[in-house]
Amino acid sequence: MSSLPAGWYKDPADPSTQRWWDGEGWLGKPIPADQEPPDGPPPAEPEPEPTNPAPEAAAGQPAAGQPGTGQPGPAWTPPPGYPTPPPGWTPPPGYPAPPPGWQPPPGYPAPQAGHPAPPAGWQPPPGYPAPPAGWQPPPGYPAPPAGWQPPPGWVPPGMLYPYPVQARPHGMPLAGLGRRLVARLVDIAAVLLLNVVVNGWLAYQWWLQVAPILRAGMADPLAPPQQAPVEANYIMLTMLLVATALWFAYEVPALANNGQTFGKRLLGVRVVKLEDTTPLGFGRAFRRWGRLGVWTPLWSCYGVGFLAQLIGSGSVLFDQQLHQALHDKSAGTVVVAVPPGRNAQHPTPAAPENADDSTGGQR
Repeated sequence: MSSLPAGWYKDPADPSTQRWWDGEGWLGKPIPADQEPPDGPPPAEPEPEPTNPAPEAAAGQPAAGQPGTGQPGPAWTPPPGYPTPPPGWTPPPGYPAPPPGWQPPPGYPAPQAGHPAPPAGWQPPPGYPAPPAGWQPPPGYPAPPAGWQPPPGWVPPGMLYPYPVQARPHGMPLAGLGRRLVARLVDIAAVLLLNVVVNGWLAYQWWLQVAPILRAGMADPLAPPQQAPVEANYIMLTMLLVATALWFAYEVPALANNGQTFGKRLLGVRVVKLEDTTPLGFGRAFRRWGRLGVWTPLWSCYGVGFLAQLIGSGSVLFDQQLHQALHDKSAGTVVVAVPPGRNAQHPTPAAPENADDSTGGQR
């Protein structure tokens, strides 16, 4: 099963269009790539009405098209599920005819009879379907000409998801890494301002404890360093715990309600679930924040906490498909760019029946 979640993506067969990917295959008709896709999957297409079968041949008379009758056979019609060629496509002159008795594999378009070998350098038209996985040409089937290259958007057989087509979870593009970085810096500045207000008195008390040691070290650089008083260490730990609580109060409720902090709203990005666009909820928002926030008290341990937060935030560079950092993977979330007009209103389509929030959004 594909690891790519359901959503609107560019059609590998025709990059100028986009179609709905349900996790296993493409559904619905393609729409232009620059068109705003609807929320959720496309409506089901009505099944074509079955055509009336040809009337049976009269008793005692041979059917039309039988050998030796001299009568032409009925017009050929494609079998159910036969792929439609691109509009206006016609076989090129010299296209080869299949060997006698050859039958195309299920879903593969059969070349029409009477087409000889393709000319040198012939290229298939864009969007020409690829053979199914494991398909082998029948004996005598002509090999592609030297230097043949697959058409743009061609997906190799057996590939689980279209790559490197850019993912569009729920029809929305992924947020750029630069925009996400600026949004995070805005949030850091907002939390820092809260700490200046709340932790200001504690910071002053800590300075009173360590200032004499700093002055003594500056006066005599060759003197052995003095240890900070125990009270200064307790004050520093208290400040870090307060900073953690302020960060929690700033980020978790905002993400739980609409997936946006002040910085994310300012930069037009939102955190959404992988399986749908309903609000994250407190549990998932806490799991996402916890991967970074719980390390804050360990800043006092020679910067171990800061290093862990830096690695967690930088892990987004190693996910080229969905741009998920470690805290996104833990919570089953993805960061998308919000189209204009959706910042104030959160789309809430119904969640799929097989979605399980207790797994962190993993399916």
